[in-house]
Amino acid sequence: MEALYLKQKSNEYKLLTELYFRLLPYQVLLLAINAINGIVDTLYASNVIGKAAMSAIGIFGPINIFLSAASLMLVSGSQILYGRYVTTKREKLPELFTVDLLIALGISLLSTAVLALAVATGLTRLLLSQQPDLQMLNRYILGQLGGIPPLLMGQQLFSFLSLQNQTRRTMIASVASFLSNIVFNHLFIVIFPMGTFGLGLGTALSNWVFFGIQAVYFLRRQTELRFSLRTWRREEGRQIIRLGYPGAIARFGEMLRCLIVNSLVLKYVGSVGISSFSASNSLLSIIWAVPFGMAAVCRMLFSISIGEEDRKSLVNTMKITMTKGMLLMFMIVALLILLAEPLTRLFYREPADPVYHMTVMGFRLLPLCMPWSMISIHFACYAQTAEKRRLAVVLPVVDGVIGVVLFSFLLIPSMKMNGLYIANSCNGMLCAAVVVVDAWISRGSFPRNLEELMAIPERIGVPENERIDISVNSMAEVVSVSQQIGDFCLERGIDRRRAYFAGLCMEEMAGNVIKHGFVKDGKKNHIDIRVVHKGDDMILRIRDNCTAFNPAERANAMEPGETGKNIGIRMVYKIAGDVSYQNLLGLNVLTIRI
Repeated sequence: MEALYLKQKSNEYKLLTELYFRLLPYQVLLLAINAINGIVDTLYASNVIGKAAMSAIGIFGPINIFLSAASLMLVSGSQILYGRYVTTKREKLPELFTVDLLIALGISLLSTAVLALAVATGLTRLLLSQQPDLQMLNRYILGQLGGIPPLLMGQQLFSFLSLQNQTRRTMIASVASFLSNIVFNHLFIVIFPMGTFGLGLGTALSNWVFFGIQAVYFLRRQTELRFSLRTWRREEGRQIIRLGYPGAIARFGEMLRCLIVNSLVLKYVGSVGISSFSASNSLLSIIWAVPFGMAAVCRMLFSISIGEEDRKSLVNTMKITMTKGMLLMFMIVALLILLAEPLTRLFYREPADPVYHMTVMGFRLLPLCMPWSMISIHFACYAQTAEKRRLAVVLPVVDGVIGVVLFSFLLIPSMKMNGLYIANSCNGMLCAAVVVVDAWISRGSFPRNLEELMAIPERIGVPENERIDISVNSMAEVVSVSQQIGDFCLERGIDRRRAYFAGLCMEEMAGNVIKHGFVKDGKKNHIDIRVVHKGDDMILRIRDNCTAFNPAERANAMEPGETGKNIGIRMVYKIAGDVSYQNLLGLNVLTIRI
């Protein structure tokens, strides 16, 4: 039995691993494209406009962080609700989609108005007072204004398209945004020298390209998610914000942190420190797309696992990130350190210039915080999705503000820019300690493994003895499914009739998947079966990575002369009290209640 359990565990892990790394490139691409656009801006700024333009981009950083935080709040809140609704309340998804877009539009319009007012009244002097840097900052802000609404709304559309498994369209939109940004920047900076205004305008127009390509999908009649004011409900908006705000706390904290750290750098290093940090940080923001992309994938998988009350999938998702994901992160960090000087020469070419040495050290020291941050980012994401309120709030506050600011105050006066770089790694270690302490408090004992470190709330899922997991890879293994499920049901006190029907249903459906699904797509296929005894219900779920197939279409399609076809599927629908099918992130998920 132990060997069988290990094989079952391995197969379920394979399904999640395959799904994880299939979704990851698209999530990384979205974040990387935004970061690459920032790199394009800084390259044009440093090589065409001048160092003053780099200062303007650096000072605009906190505003970008605010917009990113607002967007993340909506994305994370709507993804968590999507995971809950998709299995039990699918009719509420259009309402969720509409409310999310309305809030994004409202925040973007308000932000645009506030920034325009700040430029018009001279309030931007609070961020930067010296000329010509202030003038360049104001012109950069004015160029960016028209792109804020499509930026926030486009990121919401990207999230929903990912959940709908429309990854091809998200890739096209991301690449088109990147290419158009290069074209617009060259047009407005080199051909028509419009300075930092042209720099901001190029980004704004590329945001419209990103938004437009995605929006076309939601105008199609057959799409499940359609924008309609008739489906708007205020309560959904409150739910999105309530669930999403912990995910945005760290980003809002980063905005405050940027303001404090910028003032420390200006005081102890000068504007040259801001220029060096802008260069190294803008390029590293592409690399940050990897851990944040992992977190985006985990959020989707966490939310669906919690919607299905699947404790094992929660742990396995975190395990994939903390093993395979962490290994990938270590490899990237090592590569960055080796390439520190070549990367610096993308921005500054004179080794004798102080900004050159500061930037080199940025590429050597800043990446060291990334593996530590993997722990903080993913446990904050998990805590938010599982509604572990204490960790979901405390961890982002420490990570976003307290840690870096505290260590920066201690290290920058004596170590200058190196102090700021090292402060980020110290912050990561502090956040990892917060995760351990929270699990210790929650469990009442020191966590000894990953599952104990997660301290999954008891309200999620059922204990191990109230469930059975079976992985199937061949028709020969299907034969034993009915017996295993029947024995489990009898051990749980289920009557023989229901136990027999439960085993029969899953044997029929698993056999149907292998017979028809395993031969269609030409890839390595897996079936994962889960049976849960909860209250008076027997809940059976079969999950596979075959081509999308809804068995209800076969159960209901009875043509004259076809009485001998699809007998097994029709039998299952007749026996079961409820049968529901979903295609979740590219996986077929069939849930049967008996």
